[in-house]
Amino acid sequence: MPTRPPTSAATSPRRSRSGAASGVTDPYLAPDFASVALVTIDTQQDTLDGQPFEVPGTSDSLPHMQRLVEAFRAAARPVVHVVRLYQPDGRNVDPCRRRAVEEGAPLVLAGSPGAELAPGLLPAGAPRLETELLLAGRVQHVGPGEVLIYKPRWGAFFQTPLEAHLRALGVSTLVFSGCNFPNCPRASVYEASERDFRLVLVRDAVSGLYERGEQEMRAIGVMLMEADAVAARLLARPVGSVRSAS
Repeated sequence: MPTRPPTSAATSPRRSRSGAASGVTDPYLAPDFASVALVTIDTQQDTLDGQPFEVPGTSDSLPHMQRLVEAFRAAARPVVHVVRLYQPDGRNVDPCRRRAVEEGAPLVLAGSPGAELAPGLLPAGAPRLETELLLAGRVQHVGPGEVLIYKPRWGAFFQTPLEAHLRALGVSTLVFSGCNFPNCPRASVYEASERDFRLVLVRDAVSGLYERGEQEMRAIGVMLMEADAVAARLLARPVGSVRSAS
């Protein structure tokens, strides 16, 4: 008989009438919004409704992701957009998708319009993805405190400069959003937990989330919040300046 993941007062956030999480009591888990960064995962043009790599729910989640990036910019807190870029010949593609790409499937192909971030996620006037720079494992700066990073597999920390970038900024807390919870957001949350970051998953700003997944996130100390609640917490703080991760 299956068992439910363990929860406790320390890992289960209290809920307000609106459904927004109101806090985590464990001092090792509670988010610190003075040292927080936003991470968006794989929210690229090809994942939207009607596109070749369509992920159900991503288009519906997009306005909430846009709300998050706007709030983080207004609060002068770092934003990291993590993306996939597949080479057309399939040489850097996950084995489970490699044959499809080799046979011509247009899935987030490096340099293609479909690999660009979804509308409204980048700041106004931001450049297109610098494919060669990103595939070389370097960070692309797209605005004050805002960068792009390429990841070669599910997790945002695997063979990427993400952890070094966050540590250089003094980040202790990560807010996750993006596409598609069972795969890349979930893997990235577990990797972040392994590195002792405090964690928030934004329920209405991530596609593919399901009840069991929410339970499992709470069981490892992840705080579940809504985008408006995160924005309210951020904008209630005095606005500072974003540190440079040079």
